[in-house]
Amino acid sequence: MTDVIEMIDPVTGEIIDQQQIAKQLLAQAKEQGVSLVGPGGLLGSLTKTVLETALEAELTEHLGYDKHGAAPGVNARNGTRAKTVLTEVGPVEIQVPRDRDGSFEPKIVRKRQRRLDGIDEIVLSLTARGLTTGEVAAHFDDVYGAQVSKDTISRITDKVLDELTEWSNRPLDRVYPVVFIDAIVVKVRDGQVRNKPFYVAVGVTTAGERDILGIWAGDGGEGAKFWLGVLTEIKNRGVEDVCIVVCDGLKGLAESINTTWELATVQTCIIHLIRNTFKYASRKYWDQIARDLRPVYTAPTEAAARARFDEFAEKWCTMYPAIRQLWQNAWAEFIPFLDYDIEIRRIICSTNAIESLNARYRRAVRARGHFPNDAAALKCLYLVTRSLDPTGRGRARWVTRWKPALNAFAITFDGRIN
Repeated sequence: MTDVIEMIDPVTGEIIDQQQIAKQLLAQAKEQGVSLVGPGGLLGSLTKTVLETALEAELTEHLGYDKHGAAPGVNARNGTRAKTVLTEVGPVEIQVPRDRDGSFEPKIVRKRQRRLDGIDEIVLSLTARGLTTGEVAAHFDDVYGAQVSKDTISRITDKVLDELTEWSNRPLDRVYPVVFIDAIVVKVRDGQVRNKPFYVAVGVTTAGERDILGIWAGDGGEGAKFWLGVLTEIKNRGVEDVCIVVCDGLKGLAESINTTWELATVQTCIIHLIRNTFKYASRKYWDQIARDLRPVYTAPTEAAARARFDEFAEKWCTMYPAIRQLWQNAWAEFIPFLDYDIEIRRIICSTNAIESLNARYRRAVRARGHFPNDAAALKCLYLVTRSLDPTGRGRARWVTRWKPALNAFAITFDGRIN
């Protein structure tokens, strides 16, 4: 919640009661039949007054004398010119003061500026929610009664491209207790519309923050070879060590991870493993299979998990032998989480931590349908990332939820996360 800035009366030195002033203004507006928003509304009038007052103050500082005073030099006030700017409360017409020699460069509303900075943030926020340029333009027309062209909206969103490049190359922390990696599928028109994987990596910092390490456009089907390039880039940006990497059961991915970080433990996502199990069984048995698998991944030890799986296999694997093969192939990457305390188990047993982020990405992507190229898709995904953390670090705090697990990590990994 944003704190209210206290304002001091310059005459009495007392704190101004802003709430009381607001009530008085609303009462007067109601009495005079003035609406709160819209053309000629109270908020528009207040915005006009504040902007014009600020511009006059800037000109006074530039010229060195107050309005209606005597000009100390050759340059002086030279009337005003009308200008309409788009604000968060709609279009507002203001009178911009001028000077004779044209040297006045206003800061609050710059020359040739037609919208306040808050409007750009609104455009970026709407785009992050998957709205197209046409839909954003229609929104401004419906809500603010303002005409904003599609080209203008595109130029606003293109401003983040340099920011995206800087964000994608920023230095990362030296060590992450956990890194989650996954890929989402995005439709891109490359000659024809086709599905392309976009790779996402999320780290948990030692302070308990989620750090979105980057987003990468793939070159085809999701593959361990491409992941090796992604992980190598992450390492080159300063990540010397990762304790546990949680991923799906992609063939060859474990080798790519251990090639990058030799000491990293690879943990297969239990949810992915269960989903893959369902692929080999009839849908009518899914509920029973899910119940019978639960004792396997909730077992207290690896030996107990193996015993529970043997019981499961005796019941189901005669009917579906491919399930046995699936679990045997994934067993080495399935069992690591069984060695840890319950706090760590809850975190590393699945990629839920990154799936919540991917769900936001998918909503934005689904609303757009498809993208003309990789750059447009990356821009959309980055805008979603930016909406989570406008500081550009791509971080969101998880401290409260992750505190017990981080304490357990500090003990289990004997100083590696310090």
